Amino acid sequence: MKSFTVACLLAAGLLLPPGAAWSDPAKPPATVPLPPPQPPARPEGLLPPEPQVTPLPPERPAELATGAGKEIGKEIGKETEKKTEEPQPDTSSKAKEPPKDGAVALPAPPLPPERPPELSGEQALALTVSAPEDTACLRRLERLGARFEAMAPLRNGQCSAPRPLNVTALADGVTLEPAASLTCRAAEALARWTTEVQVAAEKQFGDQLKSLALGGTYVCRGQNHDTDAKLSEHSFANAIDVMGYGFAKRPSLKVTAATEGTPEAAFLASVRTGACGFFRTVLGPGSDAAHGNHLHLDLRERNAGHRLCQ
Repeated sequence: MKSFTVACLLAAGLLLPPGAAWSDPAKPPATVPLPPPQPPARPEGLLPPEPQVTPLPPERPAELATGAGKEIGKEIGKETEKKTEEPQPDTSSKAKEPPKDGAVALPAPPLPPERPPELSGEQALALTVSAPEDTACLRRLERLGARFEAMAPLRNGQCSAPRPLNVTALADGVTLEPAASLTCRAAEALARWTTEVQVAAEKQFGDQLKSLALGGTYVCRGQNHDTDAKLSEHSFANAIDVMGYGFAKRPSLKVTAATEGTPEAAFLASVRTGACGFFRTVLGPGSDAAHGNHLHLDLRERNAGHRLCQ
């Protein structure tokens, strides 16, 4: 009876045989993975090339493999030195040979012109710049009432004055102590400025200017007496150092830093400012230590007519 019941259940699909599992109709049956396919055989043309063997360098010659190579090198060096010392043949004639194979012959470069004899050797050092014409300046200086006379040219190395004047006095009997060795242009500027000094003396002191005490005019030296500095305008008789002023009645007045608010301070400031209208350089007390006791005046030319007034 029991075996009949089992058979019926198997027939009806209600019982699975031993070892079987229920299948879910909503899920697909599991698949068994297959092994990957084998790659195709490598073509013969794609085989890696055989490794190339690097050739070895040639064997070292026997004469260079031992100490004999050093001796050969010395002999070669000696032969090279001899060829260098020997005069080489002149190859300039090759430029004159006719061109070969249709080549175009280029002309030889021209030689530079010979140096003029006046610019060579000692003659070049002897060249001098001609002095400016002073005829008109001398006439103006005479009209200003100055007393002067021509001097022999001054020359000391680079220091020079081709047409200096020995000026002893200016207008209104103003004497120079000592006499000044100046170019005409510098003497004219001094004479014109002195007329302004005369006006300042009458205004501040009610007195007349009678003399100018000078510290130096022509002196061959560097600026501020420095031997390594640029040459001073004194080296060309183009500068004046005024040390003081002499008057007809009152005591003389030295160029120094006067007490502010006094007639002396007003006079010194007035004549110093007025000097900038006649000279290119005006230096005095307060400019630097080298000009603490005098008024330096010169006609140094500068770019664009620049003036130095300190």
